[in-house]
Amino acid sequence: MDFTNDYRMLIDGKLEAAGAAFEVRNPANGAVIGRAPQATSADLDRAVAAARRAFPAWAAMPIAERKARLKELGDAVFANAEGLGRLLTAEQGKPAQEAAIEVMGSGYWLQAYIALNPPVTVNEDTDERFSETRHVPLGVVGAIAPWNYPLFVAMNKLPPALLTGNTVVLKPSPFTPLTTLKFGELAAQILPPGVLNIVSGGDELGPWMTSHPGFDKISFTGSTHTGRRVMASAAQTLKRVTLELGGNDAAVVLPDVDVEKVAEQVFWSAFLNNGQVCTAAKRVYVHQDIYDRFRDAFVAYARTVRIGDGAAEGTQLGPINNAPQYRRVLELIRDAKDQGYRIALGGEPHAGPGYFVPVTIIDNPPEHSRIVQEEQFGPVLPLLRYSSLDEVVARVNATEFGLAGSVWGKDADAAEALARRFNSGTVWINERQVLSPFAAFGGMKQSGIGVEGGLEGLLEYTSAQTIMRSRKPVA
Repeated sequence: MDFTNDYRMLIDGKLEAAGAAFEVRNPANGAVIGRAPQATSADLDRAVAAARRAFPAWAAMPIAERKARLKELGDAVFANAEGLGRLLTAEQGKPAQEAAIEVMGSGYWLQAYIALNPPVTVNEDTDERFSETRHVPLGVVGAIAPWNYPLFVAMNKLPPALLTGNTVVLKPSPFTPLTTLKFGELAAQILPPGVLNIVSGGDELGPWMTSHPGFDKISFTGSTHTGRRVMASAAQTLKRVTLELGGNDAAVVLPDVDVEKVAEQVFWSAFLNNGQVCTAAKRVYVHQDIYDRFRDAFVAYARTVRIGDGAAEGTQLGPINNAPQYRRVLELIRDAKDQGYRIALGGEPHAGPGYFVPVTIIDNPPEHSRIVQEEQFGPVLPLLRYSSLDEVVARVNATEFGLAGSVWGKDADAAEALARRFNSGTVWINERQVLSPFAAFGGMKQSGIGVEGGLEGLLEYTSAQTIMRSRKPVA
């Protein structure tokens, strides 16, 4: 694949430019790394129309053949992993090793869904009647992916949608469209025209999609604030929605842990991808008996982590991806300082180019503080002291969010008992951010609607259809 500056949309099997283009910049240094097509509403209309035309034949194709195309797509990603990874680092900012993991994980996700099959349930099989329920595709799916994991999150949507017989129009974030557009070049060689369409554009493109009458479903990953707008817009035509939204995930550290070892693990549960992860630990509750030792070990480890350009060898944390998020993270740090909270580490803005924010640790701020109550989505973290399990459960659950969380303790049974009290869609015990294409992932409360992954996620892209056949003689 050619990774030079030639980025085109995929519409009806053809790679297309647009009448205008927008710049995509490297968040580590501000350099322009490419220009992405700026789709018009007419471009979107053509993509939706192409998906609509392609739907009957794709849905009628035997599922084994659709699975074979997913296998080919995964192989194509693996074959081009090095170039895709370099491009991903350049536009997103994440370290090269993390970009490689995202690309390889995307190829794996494409192929893992091959193991799943929509079930057919026999409800009744008697002399009087035969009844079965099967799952049929919805039609045309609009997939909207975010900037933190642009390729991987798209691959949470494409495999289940395509496997179940739907066609798709995919929109990447305007901050990170380039890797997805290059993926479109691979798809153009493997999928029939119109089965997958990829359009890039600015902030206006998402609302055009959610209000477009040609979509039967919208699958969106992003903030809760935007998710509410997506749902309101989709409601005008009763589109199905899957919304994977924000979180304010809590990690609870029990008093029996190996402090130094767990401090390092919890650090990465919070700061993987520079904290730009929906399931990152965004507030860490530590038992009062070990709080001071844990804080000191946490800060000591944080001082060893190398921050820099993701393309540089040895970089462990890159920059914030974009200017609006960079300003938000700095605002939360300023608020903590203005309120007089103790800063255990960091807190000073970066002086050079790029959207770099030093790892910042807030030492036991009050529960009502913004840094505890809001999702930061960046490299700033509050450490919080607790005294009892009932107290910490109440604090963990006192939020509008309910995406994920974690519990850390030597007594795994006690840790699991505590985890079961979380009002969160996923809770990890002594590990961090493990996702599986075979397990449902979704949020409670304001963290989303529906799930991705597993059989449950597969069925999000279908409608149940019951067929009843009378076995009685026709009068």
